[in-house]
Amino acid sequence: MVRLDLQVELNYEIDQYGADFVFNIHAAHTRSQVISAENLSISQPVVPEMHTDPATGNRYMRLRAGPGSLKVAYSATVDLTHHRADPSQLAEVPISRLPLEVISYIYPSRYCQSDRLLKLANNEFGQVRWGHSRVQTIRDWVNRHVAFTSNSSNFNTSAVDTLIEQVGVCRDFTHLMIALCRALNIPARFATGTDYGANPVLGPPDFHAYVEAFLGDRWYIFDPSGTAIPMGLVRFGTGRDAADVAFATIFGGVRPQAPVIRATAVEDASLELVRPHHCSDALSTDSVAEVATA
Repeated sequence: MVRLDLQVELNYEIDQYGADFVFNIHAAHTRSQVISAENLSISQPVVPEMHTDPATGNRYMRLRAGPGSLKVAYSATVDLTHHRADPSQLAEVPISRLPLEVISYIYPSRYCQSDRLLKLANNEFGQVRWGHSRVQTIRDWVNRHVAFTSNSSNFNTSAVDTLIEQVGVCRDFTHLMIALCRALNIPARFATGTDYGANPVLGPPDFHAYVEAFLGDRWYIFDPSGTAIPMGLVRFGTGRDAADVAFATIFGGVRPQAPVIRATAVEDASLELVRPHHCSDALSTDSVAEVATA
């Protein structure tokens, strides 16, 4: 089991009219991702509204903040019990047998224009052995063809843009991989967490985007940017693309500061707690109908 102590701090300066926020910074509850302790503090005297999406387990927090400084701090201790599988045994699922709640993840979406990448996907991956190996091949192709470059994209950058520019950050790698998977009728969704294990030369710890692809009977983790250790990914949210799971959606005049994020592994042999590490197994922390209520 992996145990991570997570801390997220967000700071904003709000203009004289105030602002509304919708946050997705709470760790999601699943049977494989258990939150043993968590704490939230807000610098202004406001009472946030909480909502857990019953389909995804995404936990959203809405609040109205007044003018001046706002600090939102969230901490949690999260236990991850990964489902491990032999990649060679994981098959793609025909559309006729996909669970209905998975179907939406084979459609194009705002940032993942899979309908524009059909020819490319079939030319590059149509003859690759179906199953986990094909998804892994897509992941590796994206990782080779896109250079990780900070501040090289913006909130309008789509999968097609990334394919043309061949540079991006984690969300751009993720959008492109998702679009290529969907072009081959492989359900793929956008997942958010933190970049545990990222090389410090890339900058301070940050939020992270990665892919979950549906194979067999559950969602498996892929990190196309290759910047994090998949075993250390604590999931905040999943959606069709980044539009569904922004860590903060802001309405009003606000000057944000860079987020402050820490994720520390707890090692204890007596409790069988291990440090996240790269491995050859396929990893999952979520299967269909496995979302737990918060």
